[in-house]
Amino acid sequence: MLVGVALLVERVVPPLTGAVRVADGDSLVVAGERVRLDGIDAPELHQSCGAPGTEWPCGARAKEALEAVVAQGEVNCRPVDEDRYGRAVAICAAGAADLGARQVAAGWALATGLAYQREEAAARAAGRGIWSGPFEVPAQWRQRHPRPAS
Repeated sequence: MLVGVALLVERVVPPLTGAVRVADGDSLVVAGERVRLDGIDAPELHQSCGAPGTEWPCGARAKEALEAVVAQGEVNCRPVDEDRYGRAVAICAAGAADLGARQVAAGWALATGLAYQREEAAARAAGRGIWSGPFEVPAQWRQRHPRPAS
């Protein structure tokens, strides 16, 4: 039954490699293609964290942290999905470092699935990054600050 076999064959998506620019704490532009890191949600670029009067630019710091990890080696991304904005959703690494795991472990992103739960628990317990004080969950911040219509 050739048709049944064809249904079992997965679509092979080539990895993304090439010049990299960090857009924010959980997204990149790789070889001209927009990529969101799978399994994490970082503060938005213009998002602040902290209590009133002690706010700090957590979104900008999350971007800086991702830039530091990206600088450690060649970036390779394996697309696993596409989001509603048409971006590739991918698991990416710089050298041997899983970018999503590093962002969550350093406290610059939340785990959105099961993959990085241990890293998030450790960052929360140690008070790293956004866990150092009060912050608004990025998804809630986006709801209050919607993207302008294009």
